[in-house]
Amino acid sequence: MGGTASNLTRRATVPAPNDIETSKGNIIVHGLVLSTNTQRVLVTLAEKGLKYELKPLKIMESEQKSRQYVEGMQPFGLFPVLIDVDGFKIYESRAICRYLEEKYKGKGTELIPSKDIQARAFFEQAANIEAFNFDPPANALIRETVVKKIFYQKEPDPIKVAQYREDLGSKLNVYENILSKQPYLAGQVYTMADLFHLPCAQFIIKFGDGDLFESRPNVKQWWERISSRPSWKAVQEMK
Repeated sequence: MGGTASNLTRRATVPAPNDIETSKGNIIVHGLVLSTNTQRVLVTLAEKGLKYELKPLKIMESEQKSRQYVEGMQPFGLFPVLIDVDGFKIYESRAICRYLEEKYKGKGTELIPSKDIQARAFFEQAANIEAFNFDPPANALIRETVVKKIFYQKEPDPIKVAQYREDLGSKLNVYENILSKQPYLAGQVYTMADLFHLPCAQFIIKFGDGDLFESRPNVKQWWERISSRPSWKAVQEMK
């Protein structure tokens, strides 16, 4: 999901649990602060305590669809794209987040378990739950209730909204059961699997469908835990 943003380069250092910066210079993120995918990367950078430079795309001028961008940055004309301090370039938000955890292991918050094979397996399980169970209905609901109204000045289709709410609600019923036994989706500690939910869940709650979370006590408590982290609060303040 995207949104309008200043065309000026924004230099940002987001507070994190450990105040660690890259030693050679800034990581560069090409994206938009209102984009859920960009936010996913920004909150990961914050958790790792990494300094970065956010370069907003000129989406009103279709910069992301330009030949230069498609050939040199992201072949599908999407965002974000991250360029590391050594020039390494990578796109796809979840891939970027995983890369940052592996590259800067030992800095900031450990977001992917690395010492226990079973804990790692539970993380991978939880990450797949987010990608294949939560994200599809969550994104469908956001496109219908937020993107359609704000960016296309069209009213949401109530039939579609009801269907997407039902689809997401059925998934959150399973979350409610999982989270009745553990505080986080992968177990006892916060991981990247929880982090991946933050942007879409925030939009859903902000734009009128928060009852999907509020009506499920364990989901509600989980959301309160993950959304109260300093890293996410800092990303929210960037808007």
